[in-house]
Amino acid sequence: MKLLFDTVSYNCSKLVTKTYSTSFSLATKMLSKSIRMDIYNIYGFVRFADEIVDSFHDYNKEQLFNKFSDDLELALKDKISLNPILNSFQHTFHKYNLDKSLVDAFMKSMRLDLHKTQYLTEEEYKAYIYGSADVVGLMCLKVFVKGDQTKYEALKDTAMSLGSAFQKVNFLRDLKTDFDDLNRTYFPKTDLNNLNEASKQDIINDIEADFAKGLSGIKKLPIEAKFGVFIAYRYYRQLLKKLKNTPALQIKNTRIRVSNPKKIELLMRSYVKYQLNLM
Repeated sequence: MKLLFDTVSYNCSKLVTKTYSTSFSLATKMLSKSIRMDIYNIYGFVRFADEIVDSFHDYNKEQLFNKFSDDLELALKDKISLNPILNSFQHTFHKYNLDKSLVDAFMKSMRLDLHKTQYLTEEEYKAYIYGSADVVGLMCLKVFVKGDQTKYEALKDTAMSLGSAFQKVNFLRDLKTDFDDLNRTYFPKTDLNNLNEASKQDIINDIEADFAKGLSGIKKLPIEAKFGVFIAYRYYRQLLKKLKNTPALQIKNTRIRVSNPKKIELLMRSYVKYQLNLM
């Protein structure tokens, strides 16, 4: 029974989301049931691709990534895959008629992580962020607007800005892991060996601008998606606040996180703001 297999596939994507990201899982729970599973399906796909290039150090990453990429292409073409993560993703891909160029751009940025360790120019930096984050935001946006192309086009730029903000916060938070463990530096024209307050503030100012634009789009999202995306926004703003209050040199030597009690507090405060239309 294909339906049974699909159900197993969807449950796998949901489990991946809950296991790998408590914050994203919490935000996804705040989405309407009508779109929640499709966001799990997208997250499962992007998480597995990212996991290959970031975590499987004792294996041939390039070979694994090539196999995953080939299986992805077949899943999208055949509308089925024995890989449950790809099977659930292809369902969402076809259900909302996602733009294949978004998937291709994402896979291109993930492939860069196999070998590229430095992003020396603003153009390289922006291209990587587009592929690793902006397009994921656009895929989610297509789900949020339930495939409505007019609404999608109206919110496209703000969704990309929000995706960029989230990714840049991740870069700043994960400086230690990226630099020490993966030998990667994403921020151009920034000496991570001597990160100073001025350089940190330039990065934060850039993120703040993305957040401001992203919030304007959140306010225009359909009711089914608005609160869940607002929760994710509030979580990442809290992360940025903690990074802002952390000395530049200390950021490179620790990993900033938001505690679970703080996440619950953010959820409750966000709900009040949402209900009072104080977003």
